[in-house]
Amino acid sequence: MILTRGARVTGAVLSAVLALMVAGWIVRDVRAAGDPLDLLRYWAGYMDARPEEPPATLQTDAVLLVVHVCAIFAALRSSVAASTLVVTGLVTCVLRLPGIWTIGASWTDDRYGDELRTRALVGTFVALAAGLALIVTGAAGRRQPADSYARLPTRPGQGAGVTTFLVFGASGAVMIAWEVRQFLTLPSALYPDWFTGGRLVPTGLTAAPPGWSSLALAALSLVVAWTALLRAVHARPLGMIVAGFLLVSGATGIARAFHHRMTERFGDLVAEQQLIVLTSFLFAFAGAAGLLALARRGFEDANGRDRGYGGYGYPQTDAQGYSPSQTDARGPGYGYPQPGGPGYGHPPGGGAGSPPPPASPPPGW
Repeated sequence: MILTRGARVTGAVLSAVLALMVAGWIVRDVRAAGDPLDLLRYWAGYMDARPEEPPATLQTDAVLLVVHVCAIFAALRSSVAASTLVVTGLVTCVLRLPGIWTIGASWTDDRYGDELRTRALVGTFVALAAGLALIVTGAAGRRQPADSYARLPTRPGQGAGVTTFLVFGASGAVMIAWEVRQFLTLPSALYPDWFTGGRLVPTGLTAAPPGWSSLALAALSLVVAWTALLRAVHARPLGMIVAGFLLVSGATGIARAFHHRMTERFGDLVAEQQLIVLTSFLFAFAGAAGLLALARRGFEDANGRDRGYGGYGYPQTDAQGYSPSQTDARGPGYGYPQPGGPGYGHPPGGGAGSPPPPASPPPGW
């Protein structure tokens, strides 16, 4: 299934709207912080970060901006445009949904003005509507290819699927383990705010609470791990989005560990702090490995199997090789010329002007 031209344009416009909204909030925070580096320190979680005004965004907003910009180009040019639009809309809705109840909560009165909160609430509803529209556009705008020249969606290769299963499965399991730890250690009065936001666990005005974001990323990581192992088409775009979140989360955690010199005195840290540092390295590695594995073009999906690598005029089969002596199922005169048969082609038996044989297919990933 491929995406129609109208659906591609619609998806690109919706993605552009979402990207402009996130970019506007980031520009606002850069101006409010007074120094872009102060905003970056705040995003990384430095304890000595002191922006002039409380930022409305977190590091997840920066990742969403990149996701939306990439979705614009994917909608217009990519063979997995339909899956990209659906997963982009899904991730947008999951991360923007908590804004419905957090933006208007009483604990935000002391941190943000009424005008800013009103803009954020309107923007949340617009983002949710655009995210749902992306899901509908990607799901309803698909059609069968009109001819054999259409670029079909690609599935991750076997190596990419196994790599993604290992790194994303481990990351998702670790995140769930940390959430179990939070459930066992956080006070009962604090634990609800960890998921829904509150005065005890303040968060960015447009960002989801930490517990919500962590569980959402854990669930998406496990979904990507399983579907990549099954070589599903949507595993590539969804996996690259999740890899971006993991990479940024791990990179900021590593930067925070170096900034507070936790790596220099790693042996003196308690076991839980050591595990926090190691988790940051795991997330950074998993994100980088996932991006490298899934960014490579996989196999074209044709009715559940690969189309092969033959060029124009060569039959697409599941066989390992093709012998010119085999009779083409579509009849003489179509495809590769039959030896000794009439029609355009090189002379029987070869000769000085004979073209080289077709190249062997490249190795799959």
